[in-house]
Amino acid sequence: MFSFLLSLPAALVKTEKTKVLLIAAPHIGWETELQAKGIHVPSQTPKILNKLITIVKEFKPDKLVVLGDVKYSVVSSELGEWQDIPEFFKKLQEYVAEISIVRGNHDANLEPLLPESVELLPATGAVIGDVGVFHGHKWPSPALLGCKTLVMGHLHPVVVFRDPTGCKMTRQVWMRTEVDSEALACILLRKANVKIGYSVEETLQTHFGVTLGASELYIMPSFNDFLGGRPVNETRPKKDTGAESLIGPVLRSEAVSADVAELYLLDGTYLGTLNQLRSLCH
Repeated sequence: MFSFLLSLPAALVKTEKTKVLLIAAPHIGWETELQAKGIHVPSQTPKILNKLITIVKEFKPDKLVVLGDVKYSVVSSELGEWQDIPEFFKKLQEYVAEISIVRGNHDANLEPLLPESVELLPATGAVIGDVGVFHGHKWPSPALLGCKTLVMGHLHPVVVFRDPTGCKMTRQVWMRTEVDSEALACILLRKANVKIGYSVEETLQTHFGVTLGASELYIMPSFNDFLGGRPVNETRPKKDTGAESLIGPVLRSEAVSADVAELYLLDGTYLGTLNQLRSLCH
């Protein structure tokens, strides 16, 4: 069972045996880039760590899974990340027994920064009970299609509203949308170089041992609220087509109804669909 935690950029997955806490995109070290530009911002790592420890203490998960982008630098690791990331996870291990990280596009060369007991999972994702989790910058594994619910990070969704005087309000949001499971299966099987046989369902069962079941997709907000995010209700026309653009191959595919995605504030307030909120920006 999947549920997001009210007023927090985090979610729980409960199975018969375990309770797993999900967060996405802490982006440890982001403020280092600001400092390099002369913007004096103190390290946000203690704040992120304390917030996460507070959540862990309250909900007592058996495991923590981070849906990618642990660090901010994309390829190399900055000095601050070498200092902060090992200590971050070492301290966190005092409160939660198991920690896994689904690799994100900012997590190249992350291994040397992690304690040996922290598990690094591929960007194609993992299965937790009836929930499939992945980062979002790459296609997920077809094996995740056996899960009813898919959860990704990567986008860092926020909504932006402006009043006539120019004042602007920005808020983090959850996104939830429906998935055309058969269409997504066709895409993922093709990406995996698997030829579809008698049917998509049969091929998925034969090659990955799962029954097609994916019906919904959640996009998580960033756990680092200082980072900001991508204003999903602002139009971003593609140069050639004029169509709206969202990052990540799954969200750009015809298998996901991104335009009618439901948007929720962290406290659970339903704002409307993405199309409805985009119309307010015109």
